Amino acid sequence: MEVSWSFLVSSLVFTLLVPASTGQLSPTEIRILFQVQKLVEYPQPLQGWNNWTNFCYLPYSPSLKIVCTDNHVTELSITGNKTSPRLSDKFSIDAFFTTLTKLSSLKVLSLVSLGLWGPLPAKINRFRSLEVLNISSNFIHGEIPPQIGSFKSLKSLVLADNLFNGSVPDLQGLSLLQELNLGGNHLGPKLPLLTHNLVILNLRNNSFRSEIPSQFKNFNQLQHLDISLNKFIGPIPSFIFSSPSIQYLNLAKNQLNGALPGNIPCSSKLLFLDISSNLLTGKLPSCFSSKSSNRTVISSWNCLSNVNSKNQHPHSFCQKEALAVKPPIETQGESSSTVKLGLILGIIGGVVGTVVLLGLLILIIVRRSDKNRTKLNKFNRSVPDKIPVRSSPKPVLDTRRVPHTMRSAVIGLPPYRVFTIDEIEDATNNFEPENLVREETQGQVYKGWLRDGTMVMVKCVNLKQKNLPQTMMQQMEVLSKLRHLHLVSVLGHCIVTYQDHPHTPTTIFVVLEHISNGSLQDYLADWRKKEILKWPQRMAITIGVARGIQFLHTGVSPGIFGNDLNIKKILLDESLTAKISSYNIPLPSKTGSESPLSGLNMTNHGSEGGEKEDVYQFGLILLQVITGKLIASATELDELKLQLEISLAEGPSKLRSVTDPSVKGTYAYESLRTAVEFTINCLCKDPSERPSIEDVIWNLQYTIQVQDGWTSSGNLGTQM
Repeated sequence: MEVSWSFLVSSLVFTLLVPASTGQLSPTEIRILFQVQKLVEYPQPLQGWNNWTNFCYLPYSPSLKIVCTDNHVTELSITGNKTSPRLSDKFSIDAFFTTLTKLSSLKVLSLVSLGLWGPLPAKINRFRSLEVLNISSNFIHGEIPPQIGSFKSLKSLVLADNLFNGSVPDLQGLSLLQELNLGGNHLGPKLPLLTHNLVILNLRNNSFRSEIPSQFKNFNQLQHLDISLNKFIGPIPSFIFSSPSIQYLNLAKNQLNGALPGNIPCSSKLLFLDISSNLLTGKLPSCFSSKSSNRTVISSWNCLSNVNSKNQHPHSFCQKEALAVKPPIETQGESSSTVKLGLILGIIGGVVGTVVLLGLLILIIVRRSDKNRTKLNKFNRSVPDKIPVRSSPKPVLDTRRVPHTMRSAVIGLPPYRVFTIDEIEDATNNFEPENLVREETQGQVYKGWLRDGTMVMVKCVNLKQKNLPQTMMQQMEVLSKLRHLHLVSVLGHCIVTYQDHPHTPTTIFVVLEHISNGSLQDYLADWRKKEILKWPQRMAITIGVARGIQFLHTGVSPGIFGNDLNIKKILLDESLTAKISSYNIPLPSKTGSESPLSGLNMTNHGSEGGEKEDVYQFGLILLQVITGKLIASATELDELKLQLEISLAEGPSKLRSVTDPSVKGTYAYESLRTAVEFTINCLCKDPSERPSIEDVIWNLQYTIQVQDGWTSSGNLGTQM
């Protein structure tokens, strides 16, 4: 449905705007077309051009269309393969558009799936006559330049399925614009100001976060509206359904909440409506279910009461989720209050400045009187405060303790607590099968919602046998310490003993924080997400993983080893902070093998073997991060490792060639080389040859320091 709408409007615009080809091209524009062919690296639709090619009368092709009018190109439409990779590092988007803008009579420019990459240059406003612009399904990143709003003749703007981010510029000035498609980017959170003449508006799959704006009320010509897969909140205004021209309306997969009025009117032209996967309550309005109309309505996965309950959440679900939704920061009226705010800040600044001067005078006097006391006290600081981060000699297990600052490196977590079984059952809706996420060796994992709206994961661990109270207390004490910035942290637990069972089994419900932004594997498998992870981000993620491993090894006593680490278990939060999930919970489960903490008598030999295994698995993660290739077998691992070893020996150009193309131009070579060297060391077949986790962290810190120095010298901007 969505594709057909976009196709119809685009086809209509093309038909109305562009006549059939007439005349011959000037030699200048012929040369420009050959330059374009070269700059986009000879894609399939442009192959076969030669000095005898008549560009104004090319045979029909769905992937190439050139229209000429009065010896000038007025339309250039090129469509590549949907799976086209990003163009090589030699490609310059600035040079490309500099060349294209010399085709000064262009009215229609469509460049789809050509692998274009880089920020969209401001010089695009040199197209004075442009009426249709479609650069969808490429790798163009950065913010949309404000110059895009200067196209006074533009009727169709399609920037979908790129890597654009940030705010959308003011588009009110595009008074002739009928189609706007920004879907499949990372735009937001604020909605742009738009012209009221739109017929198609597609903002799907972005990061817009606000209530549905009142400006939509004035879009009387709007036929197609898709704002699905965003973070729109609040109630759905009734005017959205009764807009006079609306035919297609998709509001799915947002955070819209509240009850829909039962008597709201629906436009007689509305043929398709999707409000699924929101937080709507109450009853579906009667006009949605009118049998007399030929209307498709999708309303599943809300909390509605008068539709099929199998496809609806319980009412409590929507209440909890709605409470957890944070309202957007209020920005209305900011511009009008800027002057007043500046005046107030100026007055406050003057007062604060006077106070600071007086404070400095007092401070000087006090410090002089305390000078001798400070000299005496500074020698009383404890020696451990001066120990550096890296310590190469291997200490014995009982003394390998992470500093308190690392154990406390948990951001934004509530205090650890003991839950009641009623709270656990309420959170999981009595362990509803739909809330079952996965089965693990230690037990089942459910998703749930606490009474304050917080989403959590609940892991059910059935103990092998009845435990002595003292042993249980020791295990719970260790459990309560599994809270760290780079772990999916434990929020609390609940212990249930079933007395009617002959062996009095015990179940422990472990409540864990929920991370919803996907795994590192997801990011490396999706080309759009992979583009976000440049070299600095990848190094920050890997050192986060290493610090999480170090905490598991040394942050609790005894350490937790043999965590079966893999790239799928590395989750990323919204700030791309790495968190290790599904690590060994220190409990002797009934279904799984004995946990590292169950015996409470781990030897140094056992811990060292477990540490080296975790280091090996970390090396495997790092190998995939560097190359961008997901490894599915031991053969693939050996081949990829061998490639790195050979390229490291042959020199910089060879090493760069085996690195993920998505990070090229964003790394210092020394940073890359160091990372590759200790990746190979981590993957040594002989465990004794592998580095310790402390050495891994030290080397990662070195690569980041090298990278920071390289970036601060201005290299990143020039390479991108």
